[in-house]
Parts: sequence; C-alpha cells; structure tokens
Amino acid sequence: MQTLNFSCFRHARDERQSAVFLLCRVIGLWIFSACFSLVHADFPERPIRLVVPFAPSGAVDGIARLTAVEFGKALGQTVIVDNKPGSGGTIGINFAGAAAADGYTMLLGNIALAAAPALYPKSGISPKQFEPVALIGRSAYILAVKNNFPATTVAELVALAKANPGKYNYASAGAGSAIHLAAELFKSKAGIDVVHVPYKGAGPAMNALMAGEVEMMFGSVSEMKSQIGGKRFRALAVTSSKRMQAVPQLPTLAEGGIRDYEVAGWYGVFAPAKTPPDVLKKLQAAATVAFNTPAMQQRLASYEMEQATGGALEAGDVLESETKRWSEIIRAAGIKVE
Repeated sequence: MQTLNFSCFRHARDERQSAVFLLCRVIGLWIFSACFSLVHADFPERPIRLVVPFAPSGAVDGIARLTAVEFGKALGQTVIVDNKPGSGGTIGINFAGAAAADGYTMLLGNIALAAAPALYPKSGISPKQFEPVALIGRSAYILAVKNNFPATTVAELVALAKANPGKYNYASAGAGSAIHLAAELFKSKAGIDVVHVPYKGAGPAMNALMAGEVEMMFGSVSEMKSQIGGKRFRALAVTSSKRMQAVPQLPTLAEGGIRDYEVAGWYGVFAPAKTPPDVLKKLQAAATVAFNTPAMQQRLASYEMEQATGGALEAGDVLESETKRWSEIIRAAGIKVE
C-alpha cells in the first residue's frame, strides 16, 4: 500500500515538472519573439548600403544616388551608394546576394540581374537570392550609327551587314550590360554578324561611336538625346513597341522590319532573400514614399524613364518574367560573353 502511494506521488510530481517546463518554454519563446520584434522595431539603426553593380556613370549613377537620398529621407537613416562593378554586374550582384539578410544591404538591379543566370551559369546567381522592394522605372533604347556610316535606315543597316558579315563593330557598356543584350537580340532577329566591342560603361561606348571607332551601338534615350540634336551620330530607331514622345521622329525597330523586337531598360531595388518580413515591409513602405517624391519624378523624367507604380509586386513580376525571357533569348541565340 505504501509503495502504491509513493508511485502516485512520483507520477504527480513528474506531471507538475512537465507542466512547469512547458510553461517556461512558452514564456521563453514569447520573450524571444517580443525582443526580436523590438529589435526590428528600431530598424534601421545604422546606415544602409545600396549596392550598384556598375561603375558610377550615366543614368544608372544618377538614379542610384537620388534613390539613396530619397530612401534615406523616408527611412530616417543614411543610405550609401556602393559601386561594385565588374563581370557584367555579377560581382556586385553576388556581393548583395550573399550579404546578411537584415535589411542593411540592398541591390539596384536591372536587366543584368535577369540575364546573369543564363549569361554566367557558373556565377550561381538566381532571382531566388533576392526579395523585391520596388521597381523604380523603365525606358527604351536608341539604335544609332556613326555619322559617316552608309546606312540611314534600319533596313539599309541590315542589308549592309548581311553583305559584309563580321566587318562592322558595335559598342556596349560591357559584356552582359543591357545595351549589349539589346544589340545581341537585334543581331539574332535581323540575322546579321556584327562584332561586339565592350567598353567600361555607356559613356566610353558612346564616345567611341562619336569618334568613329565603332559603327553602331544601342544607348539610353537620355544619354543619346542631346548628342542626336548636336548631330554627333545618326539615330535610326527606338527599341520600344511604340514611338517615344521624347524622340517622335524615330521609328521603332518593328517599323524598320525587325519583327517581335522590344527591349526596355528598367531599374529596381531588391533585398537579400530571407530578409525579415517586418524589415522588408519597412523598406517597401519607404520605397513608396521615396519614389513618389517630386525630386525622384523629375529625375526619372530627365532620363526619359516611365515611373513604375506597382511597388514590390511589380518588381517581383518584372524580375521573374525578365529572367525567363532573357534566359530563353540568350540560349536560343547562343549569346556568349567574351
């Protein structure tokens, strides 16, 4: 009888201990969650880095620096532009993708991010490395040739290139850059052989075109518009599906006989994957404020860019669709980086 009483007592004691242990675990998890939330509630407590995977020049630099300023105002914290150029943008993209997912590193992404998985398969770059913060804007490109080039229309350019395969060169801002891809897609659609000459940025590439070192190139409307007026080279067409208000005299490539051709440059802000949801929401909310300021709208207009309005959802959709599109184009056309 005494043994039975002792067993019952021991069983009751074990149940009490289990209950206490469970209660302690619940309280501990609650305290951890509360502390975790409090830590994130103070975000950002230090400067944030905006990684730009290109050299500081042209439209990308102007957009990046104003993005940093307006983002900083919206977040109440300094945002520093960190240029990390090289290897078609993969150095900067990989750097941002490998950064701590704490909200203190963001990436200014564009077509280079979408094309990298196919152009640089060994880089390990994937859209899954990033969470969308917001899309900034998009704009078409211009196809231009040097002043003394015999062709004055897209059709004449294609005919001349077909008659002289490998004779002519085109400049780009570097292997894997948006204007490199725009040119390679043009070559594929037109069925011509034109040699790629990469430069360290769009500025040096355009200087080479004006100096007559290369025969042609694709470039942003904002960077080429003033030089078109000065007749430093001859613009032939735009890469949009419709004529652009900024240069209404220029036909589209489709009008010039290049079917199913449309390329638009775009910029967006992305954060490393697994960034805490509450931190990501703060970044996304700040982006909504930053990209709707008069200063940002004026800057986009000066670069002939159409402002994006869809926020994080649009940025995610664009990155996904552009990655799929360029991967298919790059593989089908056999585009390779030198």
